Amino acid sequence: MSRLIRPHLPTLQKTASYYVLHITVAAMVAYAVTGNLWMAFTLSLLEPTVQAVAFFFHEKVWEKRRARLMAPAPAPKPVLATVRA
Repeated sequence: MSRLIRPHLPTLQKTASYYVLHITVAAMVAYAVTGNLWMAFTLSLLEPTVQAVAFFFHEKVWEKRRARLMAPAPAPKPVLATVRA
């Protein structure tokens, strides 16, 4: 497990710190809007979860788009000439 985590440690640390920042900002905004601390914490945890699911599907759409753009173009159909007598 260490071999998997160690090379990605800076990225994992950055991801964790961004997650904490995201939750904190979302909680402050939700509290400013609702005035309810319980609702603020609930919304601040719900929003990133919904966003993660949406991001998953967003990535799938982009993967399909990328695959379609990278696929070789189909060969043109040969044109058959007609001979008139």
